[in-house]
Amino acid sequence: MSDSLPEPSNVGPIAGGSLRASDADREKVATVLSTAYAEGRLTREEHEERLDQLLAAKTFDDLIPITRDLVVLGAAGSVPEPAPGEEFTIDTSSTSEESDKLIAIFGGVTRNGNWRIRQHTHAIAIFGGMDLDLRDAIFESPTVEISGFWCFGGLDIKVPAGIQVRDQTAGIFGGTDVRDLGDPIPGAPTLVIKGMTLFGGVSIRGPKPGKR
Repeated sequence: MSDSLPEPSNVGPIAGGSLRASDADREKVATVLSTAYAEGRLTREEHEERLDQLLAAKTFDDLIPITRDLVVLGAAGSVPEPAPGEEFTIDTSSTSEESDKLIAIFGGVTRNGNWRIRQHTHAIAIFGGMDLDLRDAIFESPTVEISGFWCFGGLDIKVPAGIQVRDQTAGIFGGTDVRDLGDPIPGAPTLVIKGMTLFGGVSIRGPKPGKR
């Protein structure tokens, strides 16, 4: 008869456990992932897979495996800070839990300047157009998602240098065009685009190389 091994005592709450993760915690993890991707320690596929895990994370135990092989747990300064001179602003101090709703039917929607883009935005354009300028916008989350439906209409987005874009749209007699993003900057936010274009289109433009 063999003796049973004792239960491990160094897991669970001592490493995060079931404590709920905040947006600030997710922002730190997103910064680590962006830095690892920019440095070549993660492939594009690995980076996107881990961002999906980050969006679904609820507790600290959900967050820890995402960066386990990228940082030393508990080490001071393991989360890199954004580089000075960055062209984007992430502020999670007053994040809204509600989705933003943008609707353009035989009309238009424009957002520019120092406006706040929420973590989730629903955009619908039917015989209308939308122009979103994110170059001076404040990102309420390190990963923001815009989902929508564009029928005989379109969505034009201008993004700051270094931002990462994940196109998950489907097009029927339409499509999505992403240009001039340049190399990713560590700590830059990620923009996820989801939805369908029907005789419409989505255009995402970064700053031209001469204007960065």
